[in-house]
Parts: sequence; structure tokens; C-alpha cells
Amino acid sequence: MAAARGERLVITLIGRRNVGKSSLINGITGQDISIVSDTPGTTTDPVAKRYELIPVGPVTFYDTAGIDDIGELGRQRVRAARRVLWRSDLVMLVFDKASLDAHDHSTLRELREMEIPFLTVFNKTDLYTPARDTLAFFEKEKLPRISVASGRSADMQDLRKKLIAMVPDYFKKDPVIIGDIIGPGDTVLCIVPIDLSAPKGRLILPQVQVIREILERDAIAVTVKETQIQKFFSGTRQKPALAITDSQAVLKAAASVPEDVPFTTFSTAFARYKADLPTLLEGLRTLDELQEGDTVLIAEACSHHVECDDIGRYKIPKWIGEYLGRKLRFEIASGHDYPDDLRPYKLIIHCGGCMNTGLEYKRRIRHAQAQGVPITNYGILISRTQGLLERVIRPFGLS
Repeated sequence: MAAARGERLVITLIGRRNVGKSSLINGITGQDISIVSDTPGTTTDPVAKRYELIPVGPVTFYDTAGIDDIGELGRQRVRAARRVLWRSDLVMLVFDKASLDAHDHSTLRELREMEIPFLTVFNKTDLYTPARDTLAFFEKEKLPRISVASGRSADMQDLRKKLIAMVPDYFKKDPVIIGDIIGPGDTVLCIVPIDLSAPKGRLILPQVQVIREILERDAIAVTVKETQIQKFFSGTRQKPALAITDSQAVLKAAASVPEDVPFTTFSTAFARYKADLPTLLEGLRTLDELQEGDTVLIAEACSHHVECDDIGRYKIPKWIGEYLGRKLRFEIASGHDYPDDLRPYKLIIHCGGCMNTGLEYKRRIRHAQAQGVPITNYGILISRTQGLLERVIRPFGLS
């Protein structure tokens, strides 16, 4: 199975038009995967280029339009390029001149405020030398930089090494979803309803990743539908070390899994793996405070075909309405369309984030916190509305 989008390191190149971003991607990868031209504005919408960066693993390079693009169409391209920053784990800020102006310093400030690791690349330095005051500024601010000519193989090797050295620790650690609460030989019961939104013949991604991790921990994955739980327990004397279910079936599953079996949901496990479970639990406290007519944002990390029982659009609003006995307004942000201004919302309910990298998910949480908007997660909210929150967070040492 190819690496999921949410597990790939995202490296984005930004800079003015014609500074050589596309040439740098080609030089780093050793492939002609980006169109190169002397005509400014050749790259329009952000373009994803997938590559295996040894020893890091699978990465996605984003080649973006120039951040000095002009005209209404150009401004739209710039906005699209800046939106890519929200889902970037590492940025290459590319210059092709000796000195920086106010616009360049503004871009530097923006990256620092977003807390995105970035490498400044002075490109085409076979044609100029970075100014002494510019180099002094980078030295004083302790900002990493490198000078290259994109046509030089040795420079591209040095750039590749510099990028690898700057990869965030998140991508160097062994990712753990439930692997720290199970051991070799343990049986884990995976309760997997057939999700109508998943393409035929596939499980949804969190289920696949959890099953893979169980096997990597030399544990035993037993997978059943929610209608087969009782049959499993009647046919075995072995107590599972954990039962984990899709949140949509949490009420039915909890009724069939004995109380002495640790029990959680895939989405709750992903809230810990991708994001910050304590913070999302804190955000959940706002649920009971919502008033009639308040607006809630449902944030989905992916775009998908909407079924009649879609969890974000239909089931969660229904369960909240039944739980609160009040009517709320719900808005949907799907895929990369996470709003800049979150202040109109009294609560954000985010999906499990299987299509976000952990750094992107955490950046979304920080963005909400900065605007004073509480944020929580599908799985723990659903468990709360079904009266099962304490049980599903208990396996992770929380109460």
C-alpha cells in the first residue's frame, strides 16, 4: 500500500515568480517532474510532486505560484500558494537576489508566526553573491539558509542533505496509534462496520493503519462487523487486550463488549496520535454550553462522496440535537478549506484527521486556540453524546 497522504512529509517551495522553484524540485529529485521556463508565472496552481526522499521516506513537494503574481488571477494564485502553507511540514523559501526587501521580510515573519520550519535558499548564486547585511541578518536571527545554483549537482546534494537534517522530529519517531497499550501475542478486536463512504473493496484508512500497527507489534488482529461481536465472545475464552470500534457503531459495540475489556474508538485513538487528545477533550466541555442557534463548524480533512448517512453532515448534527435538545447551525469545511476566520463558530468538531499530517492537525488546533474557539474531535464527541466518553478514553490513562 502506498503511503497515505496524512503520513507523507509535505515540503512546499515558495518565492517570487521565476526564482527557480521548479528547477530546484527537479534538482533535488534528479527528475524532470516540474515544468521549467524563463517565462514568469509558468507554475499556476500548487502542484504536488511525490518522491521517496531517502532516508526520510515518502514526501510530497508542492511547487507553488510566485507570491508576487499580479492581476486578479495572480492574487488568487497567491492565496492558493499561501493555503498550502497550512498543510506544510517544511518550507523552502527561495530567493534569487542579493538583498531582501520589505515584502521578503514580511514573508519571513509570516512563516515564523505560523511556526513552520523553513530553509531559505539563495538560488542562482552563480550569478550573484548574497549581500553581507543579508547574511548578517540570517546569522543574527539564527535562520537556516543555503546558497546554491540549481544546475550544480554538488549543490543539489548539499541542499538535499540540509532538508533531511531539518525534517521535524514527528517524522523520525515510530508512530504510535495503539501500539503502546498492546503487547506481543495480545488479541485486539477491531469492530469495523462497512462504511458506505469507503470505496468498494476498501476499509477506511484509520482501520487499515490500526490493523497494520497491531501486526507490527506481533499482536493478533481479529476483525468483525458490529453484528458479529457477540458471536466472537461466545466462541472464545481469550479476553482481548483491547476492543476498538468505528465511532458510528460505538453504542451498539459497547453494549456487546464486556465491561472488563478495554474499549475505545478509532477516532479517539487518532485524536491522540495525530493531534492533542487532552486539548480536544477540553474543547468538548463547550458542548453542553451551546445555545439555540449557535454555529458549529464540522471540519473534514478530506473531500468525499456524500452518502445519505454521512457522519459529518447528518449523523453528528442529529446526535448533538438529541443530546442537547436544542437546534444549532452547522457549517462544513471539507478538504483543505479550513477557514482563516474561525471566530463565528462556538465550537469546531474535527474529523480523525487521517488525511492530515500530525503537524497540520496541530496547526489547526493552534489556529483555533489563537482565536479563542474550542475544538474537539468526531470520536470523543460522539462518545459523549452516547454516554460512553469515560469508557473510550480510559485505555489511554485519561478520565
